[in-house]
Amino acid sequence: MSPLDWLGIAVLGGTGALGRFVIDARISARSGRDFPYGTLVVNLTGAFVLGLLGGLTLSTTTSTLLGTAAIGSYTTFSTWMLETHRLREDSEFRTATLNIVVSLVLGVAAAELGRLVGVAL
Repeated sequence: MSPLDWLGIAVLGGTGALGRFVIDARISARSGRDFPYGTLVVNLTGAFVLGLLGGLTLSTTTSTLLGTAAIGSYTTFSTWMLETHRLREDSEFRTATLNIVVSLVLGVAAAELGRLVGVAL
């Protein structure tokens, strides 16, 4: 990879992380803290876009820049697990389980939908 590619990774990674922060904060401010809707929306939209990128015919560099740098920094497995752990600590077992099941089922569906759209383009 060239120095320009590395610069692209840094810029897109920072942009993705900032996008995650802004979207999560706005959704969480509207929906409250009973369920981590902000993280759910971020991860579902990220899964869709990642599926879309997988369905397209892209160069390795483009896939790395968009998939790994931008979407990889936008989505957040660690926050999802931390929020689930905190729900369990607060004895919100049903909500924690719902967070896991909904995130997994809808995440896989979003990725597949994105892939189908990408293949169709």
